[in-house]
Amino acid sequence: MKIFAGLGNPGAEYAGTKHNVGFMLADKVAEKIGAADWREKFNALVAESFFEGEKIFVVKPLTFMNLSGEAVGAIFNFYKADTSELIVAHDDMDLPVGKIRLRPKGSGGGHHGIESIIQHLGGRQDFPRIRIGIGHPTENRSVNSHVLSPFTPEDSEKIRAAIEELVPATLCIFKEGIDQAMNKFNPRKKE
Repeated sequence: MKIFAGLGNPGAEYAGTKHNVGFMLADKVAEKIGAADWREKFNALVAESFFEGEKIFVVKPLTFMNLSGEAVGAIFNFYKADTSELIVAHDDMDLPVGKIRLRPKGSGGGHHGIESIIQHLGGRQDFPRIRIGIGHPTENRSVNSHVLSPFTPEDSEKIRAAIEELVPATLCIFKEGIDQAMNKFNPRKKE
């Protein structure tokens, strides 16, 4: 079993915003594995399917970003999952727009959605992350207005390309684990 949680905010007004790149990836992953029937449970939208014989739950919390742990923790605890079975995709202001980074674990790093999940997992930080870069706000813009604003057309293209690359990366995590996926999909540092 795997639980893939893409973080974002529910509602049409947030659909194309920077904070919702986790939802965008969740939609593409669900489409790829044939999980088309979204149902509301655990305070989330949940779609289920099988990938290579393994049950996959694709989760989009309906709790709003800062309370993501309420939904993710509920499904995690209900299925008595292990943290190795949880994969969380989220936006990251510390990465340039469209850049991706896979990580096996870590702190919340100031991301309130991740901090909420860690809190609801009893402080456990050892779950894989898929970080999708949305860039820093400009000097005259607050963090909230940055993450809740839509992408420019140019940045939309970068995000679309990142999501396309992250679908096979996510499937690789499901099948081979986070370490293999990191080896295959994390950008290489320039020598």
